[in-house]
Amino acid sequence: MSIPTTLRLSLLFIFLPCFILHTTAHDASREALEFTDGVTGIIADRVVIPDGVSGVISPSPSKQKALVFADQRLAAVYPVIQRFKSIITSDPLGITKTWVGSDICSYKGFHCDNPPDNKSAITVASVDFNGLRLSAPTLDGFLDQLPDIALFHANSNSFSGTLSPNIAKLRYLYELDLSNNQFSGKFPTAVLGMNGLQFLDIRFNFFEGSVPGQIFTQNLYALFINNNGFTMQLPENISTTRLLYLTLANNKFNGSLPKAIFKALSSLTEVLLINDQLTGCLPYEIYYLKEAVVFDAGNNQLTGPLPFSLACLQKVEQLNFSRNLLFGVVPEVVCGLPNLANLSLSDNYFTSVGPLCRVLIHRGVLDVRNNCILDLPFQRPVHECAEFFAYPRLCPRFWSYVYIPCKPYFDSALPPYPYPYPSPSPSPSP
Repeated sequence: MSIPTTLRLSLLFIFLPCFILHTTAHDASREALEFTDGVTGIIADRVVIPDGVSGVISPSPSKQKALVFADQRLAAVYPVIQRFKSIITSDPLGITKTWVGSDICSYKGFHCDNPPDNKSAITVASVDFNGLRLSAPTLDGFLDQLPDIALFHANSNSFSGTLSPNIAKLRYLYELDLSNNQFSGKFPTAVLGMNGLQFLDIRFNFFEGSVPGQIFTQNLYALFINNNGFTMQLPENISTTRLLYLTLANNKFNGSLPKAIFKALSSLTEVLLINDQLTGCLPYEIYYLKEAVVFDAGNNQLTGPLPFSLACLQKVEQLNFSRNLLFGVVPEVVCGLPNLANLSLSDNYFTSVGPLCRVLIHRGVLDVRNNCILDLPFQRPVHECAEFFAYPRLCPRFWSYVYIPCKPYFDSALPPYPYPYPSPSPSPSP
């Protein structure tokens, strides 16, 4: 059955306006959506797919906002920074909110300067994250991808993982501070042979194993490796170190102190060997530490008498030998040091103190609690002292313990090596 021509024309005039209105509304809706995306900074065309699921298609080049950088070197590190930003898991101070746009030199924590090889260029020369409390599972792909970096300071954050060997390629890096983080694994051997590196601080982390002896002879002026889990004997080559600052405390260093270490550390004002596992006797070469203001070797297993050569440490203010296995006389010449403010000898096995040392006890400068000094309070039980002295402990070069190199004609009235030695009687009360 054929449809009359007049009816066909009527239907056409009815449906054609509806089709035009539907198409126009759909296009207007799409244009409005793209404009909204552009306003909010989303560089993508959103389309509606079946079942009302929204999807994202690749942006067209014409809709990407072009970033203009002051130098090609800044353009090169921009994606490096953005990738690192994407793996940061905690940023309580909102630091990474400033890491937006092409003005990298205004990002918090980043500092720009002219690189040594091109004074007309501009690049990221240093990073200072100290105290920013950032957290990230690794620095790999970030630190090692900043080719012109000279200083990298990241103290007191929560960075973890191990260090990439690629940091050895950072030719301008001369200060590296990763202290007080959560790094682990072996000593970062990538720093060995980095001739430009002068300052290395990896303290308060979870590194373990041995420390390569090469690091002590490298061209560093400061090496801070305390408060980790390093386990080893101090190497003999430490005697040739050029270091001006060195901290070894709170590890598991063991064995005796090399005699030559004191000459090597003679320029240090602070020598910190506390909370290790050092053994053996203190050599008289300790007198080389003439610049020391603080010497701390507490909580080890050092034994023998205190060498009289400590009298040469005329600048020292704090001496700590507490919680060791030292014994004998507390030398009067040590108690007579002119700047001494604190001398801690508690938890040892000393048996005698002279009148000058007793004055320091009265002043609270000298602490000899928990020793074997019979006429003083707060000493060890007699049976503990008897058990200790039942096994003679001998030190090499016995003669050296009364030798004072800075006072070669000094003659001590008291021998340094008494087995149980009677303490002088206290002066009678007036």
